[in-house]
Amino acid sequence: MSCFWVQVAIAEQVDSTTAQPASNAYEDIELFTDVLAIIHRSYVEEVNIRDLIYGGIRGMLATLDPHSSFLTPELYEEMQADTHGEFGGVGIEVTLDQGILIVVSPIEGTPASRAGIKALDQIVRINGKSTQDIDLMDAVRMMRGAIGEKISLQIRRAGDEKLLNFDLMREVIQVHSVSGRTLAPGYGYARINQFQERTGQELKDLLAKIRLENKDHFKGLILDLRNNPGGLLDQAVEVSDMFLSKGLIVYTKGRDKENQLRFQASASGTEPDYPLILLINEGSASASEIVAGALHDHGRALLLGEKTFGKGSVQTIIPLSDHSGLRLTTALYYTPSGTSIQARGITPDIEVAQIELPAAPAAKGHYREKDLEHHFKAESMKSKPTENISSDSDQIHDYQLMRAFDLLKGVGYFQQIKVGQTL
Repeated sequence: MSCFWVQVAIAEQVDSTTAQPASNAYEDIELFTDVLAIIHRSYVEEVNIRDLIYGGIRGMLATLDPHSSFLTPELYEEMQADTHGEFGGVGIEVTLDQGILIVVSPIEGTPASRAGIKALDQIVRINGKSTQDIDLMDAVRMMRGAIGEKISLQIRRAGDEKLLNFDLMREVIQVHSVSGRTLAPGYGYARINQFQERTGQELKDLLAKIRLENKDHFKGLILDLRNNPGGLLDQAVEVSDMFLSKGLIVYTKGRDKENQLRFQASASGTEPDYPLILLINEGSASASEIVAGALHDHGRALLLGEKTFGKGSVQTIIPLSDHSGLRLTTALYYTPSGTSIQARGITPDIEVAQIELPAAPAAKGHYREKDLEHHFKAESMKSKPTENISSDSDQIHDYQLMRAFDLLKGVGYFQQIKVGQTL
């Protein structure tokens, strides 16, 4: 599901001054109501009027863009649950591209992630039903359902000639927004899985915990935004603001003035200026791209990994009178340098593809000096030895994270040399 939105509340009646309909708009509306009346009166079977109206709304939105959609009362309620971080399903965020259902990213720790479904996979069938030209919300509804029920997905993956089959079991999907740990003394790791209502506060709490563990001797942080499909705009702004003391974070452009917004960083609560590396990949979308774009444009972070998804549009969630909702694309967002991410994505400073590391280290077949008989023993060192830059990375079995960690420690090491030379 497209996963970048701004929540708003509006009156049930739309002010006619906010729009300028064409002169024949009322004639077009009359045409719609005429067709509605004819179907209701003359169709071979009795049809529910609300079903016809909902279908008409879906048809209108289908002429716009892949991220605009109609939410029935049930789907609107599910969408609200998504922002709280718990719902039922298999754990896949999806979008539509020219009628093709595409995985934005699997959510970490879910059935989809464990089964090996990847970002940019194309879902061609759900429970045997073709997804060609499927409505986005219909696809979401088909993949969600009763806990414990099986669902089969058929997937086309770039580089594979045959379609891939996945049989998954629906679970309660609990998306934990923030997780992390100390990687090595002085070095922290924080992962944001999705931007939810309390993401900013959860990240602050995690960083405070890591600093406490390291007695405030904090040398650097890796912020992992890989396979993060996005979420709430205000939380992306809050996370960016944590690492910036001033300047523009993001701005949006839309037809209405209310959708032309600018978000500025403030000095309050800014993290210290320690080295920061952001991990990104093709599953990093929307709100993740806001954070990556803002910190990169301000020179606050180094980006490592793979090019991001490229979703630079803002969806406004508009509640309707019958408790249904409208997800409408109302603006495009731009990084501080004026770059639109839409359909382009963000290219990392250092491109590192993810590779599978061996489960166990290779057998040791090399001799070193210390292995030889009668070797000279080193004299005891009176001063503290220089820190080994890459020794801790041996315990990391994620290639991109390992590369980021080595780079982060290298930055800290050369900063120490520079300080030593100036003393």
